[in-house]
Amino acid sequence: MTTARTPRERKPKRPDVEVPALGFVGMLRWAWRQLTKMSTALVLLLLLAIAAVPGSLFPQRVQDPEAVTSYIEANPTIGPVLDTLQLFDVYQSYWFSAIYILLFISLVGCVIPRAIQHFKAWRSKPPRTPRRLTRMPQYRKVMLGGRDGGEGPTPDEAVEQAAAALRKRGYRVQVQDLGSAAPSVAAERGMLKEVGNILFHVALLAVLISVAIGSLYGYKGQKVVVEGESFVNTLVDYDSFEPGSNFDEDSLNPFSLQLDSFEATFSRDTSDPEHYGQPTDFNADLTVTEEPGAAPEDVKLEVNKPLNVDGTKVYLVGNGYAPVLRVKDGEGNVAYEGPVVTVPSDSVYTSSLTLKVPDAAPDQLGFVGLLLPTAVSQDGKIPQSVDPALNNPALLLSSFSGDLGLNSGQPQNVYVLDTQNLEELNSMSSANGPIVLDGQHRTATLPEGKGSVEFVDVKRYVGLDVHYDPGRIPAFISFLVAFTGLIMSLFIARRRAWVRAVETEDAHGVRCTVLEYGLLARGEDHRLGAEAEKLTALWTSLWEDRGVREFHLDSSDKAQNNG
Repeated sequence: MTTARTPRERKPKRPDVEVPALGFVGMLRWAWRQLTKMSTALVLLLLLAIAAVPGSLFPQRVQDPEAVTSYIEANPTIGPVLDTLQLFDVYQSYWFSAIYILLFISLVGCVIPRAIQHFKAWRSKPPRTPRRLTRMPQYRKVMLGGRDGGEGPTPDEAVEQAAAALRKRGYRVQVQDLGSAAPSVAAERGMLKEVGNILFHVALLAVLISVAIGSLYGYKGQKVVVEGESFVNTLVDYDSFEPGSNFDEDSLNPFSLQLDSFEATFSRDTSDPEHYGQPTDFNADLTVTEEPGAAPEDVKLEVNKPLNVDGTKVYLVGNGYAPVLRVKDGEGNVAYEGPVVTVPSDSVYTSSLTLKVPDAAPDQLGFVGLLLPTAVSQDGKIPQSVDPALNNPALLLSSFSGDLGLNSGQPQNVYVLDTQNLEELNSMSSANGPIVLDGQHRTATLPEGKGSVEFVDVKRYVGLDVHYDPGRIPAFISFLVAFTGLIMSLFIARRRAWVRAVETEDAHGVRCTVLEYGLLARGEDHRLGAEAEKLTALWTSLWEDRGVREFHLDSSDKAQNNG
C-alpha cells in the first residue's frame, strides 16, 4: 500500500537584502584597489606594448610629416579616420598617454605598500617554532651522542650550535625557550627574494620616468654637411629638428664640427660580379670643437660608431655627391655658386639633383637632373653611370625659367621643383635637348639669353643624425637593476626552518639529545628536500665526534607527516 506524497512546504521567500551604498569615497577606494593590483599592472603593461604597434605600422607625423600627408591623400576614406584616432601621432596621443600614466600609478600603488610590508617583515622576528614540526613538508629527526658511550650535547648547547650553523648559511635566527625541556631555534632566509621583486618594479618605474625625461627634454635632428663646410649645434643650423615637449634651446651643447674629408670604399672583387661596386666602408674625417674657445680635435666618424660630445651623439647615416655649380643669370651676374646636394637612387650612385635659383634676373631659374659618377655613353644613347666612384662625372640637366613660387609663403621641398608655372628651356623632350656637362664640356649656355650654368667640381657630403636623450643612461641603469631584481626573485628561495632539541636516553642508557627539524617553503620550492639533506649533513659535521644517528620516525610521526 502506498501513501500519497504531500508536497513539501515551501519556505517563505526571504526579503531582498539591502546592500549599503558604496558612496563616492568607497568607489574611489575600490577603484584604487583595482588599479594597484599586480594583475592590473601586467594588463596595462601588455596594453602599452600593443598600443605601440600602430607607431610602427603607420607613418608618424613627428618623424615624417610628408609621409603622413601622402598616406592620407592616398587613402581618402580611412586616412582621416586614422588621423582622428591619432594613429599618426601615437606617442603623443591622449590614449597612449593615459595608458602610460595609469601604468605608472599602478606600479607606484603596487610597490609602495609591498615595500612597507616587507620592511616590517624584515624587522620582525622569525615566527615561533610550531608545536608539531611533523606537519612540515620536510621533517627529520637525528639523535646526537652515544658514540663510544659518550653523552650528547645538552639541548641548549645543541640549539645554540644549530643557530650558529644556520646563521652561517644565511638564515636569520631566533633562539627560543633556552633553559626549558625543549629549547628551539626559528630561522628564516630568502628575504632578498622579495627585495628583488620590489627592485624589479621600482626599476620599471625608473624606466618609465627615464623614457618620459628623454621625450620631454631630448631632441633629434638631421644635418647634411658638405666637405669643407661646418655644422654648429644651433637650432637654425639643422635641416630638420624634432624637439622634446619641454625642450629649451639654451640646453643645446655648444659644439661645432667641420667635415674635412669623406672616404668611401667600394668592392672591387671581380670574382663576385653581383657585389662588385657595392660600398664596403665609410669614413668621415671631422674637426670637432666641443665648446667655443676649446682646442679643436681631429675625429674619425664611422658607421655604427657615433661621436659622443658631452652626451650628444652624432651618427653617420648617409652620404653622397654634391656637384659644385656656378649659375649666371641673363644679366651676366652670378646668381648661385656652391655645392648642390644630390640624392642617390641606385647602387652606382646615380643621383637626382634639384637646384632653385631665386636670385636670377630677369627670370628665376630652376634645374633638375642627374649626376653620373662614372658616365658611359654607348651608340649615342643617353649616358649612364656604371660605377659609384668619380671616374668620369657628368651632369644631365633640364632647365626652367619663371616664378619658382618661393614668395608665396607655402613651404616647398628643396628636392622637388614644381614646374607647373615654369617655362621649359632644356629637357629630354625639348628641341634644345638636355644640358650635358662633364670634364670636357663644363659650361652650357641657356636658351633665350637666360644665362649659363657651369660644372665646377664635385664634393662629397655626409648625412648626420644628432641625438640627445638625457634619459638614455638612467634607462639603461634601470634595465640592469630590473634584470638583477628579476634574477633575485626567480632564483632566491624563501624558506623557514625550525629546530627543536629534547633530551633522552638511548638503548644503553646514555644521555643523548634528539634533534628534530622541519622546513617550510614560501611558495613553490623544489629544492626544499635538498636543503633538508644539507642540514642533516651539517648536523653530522657538527657532532660527528659525539655520534649522529638517524632517529626513525614512529608511526604517529609518520601519520602526522603524511597528513
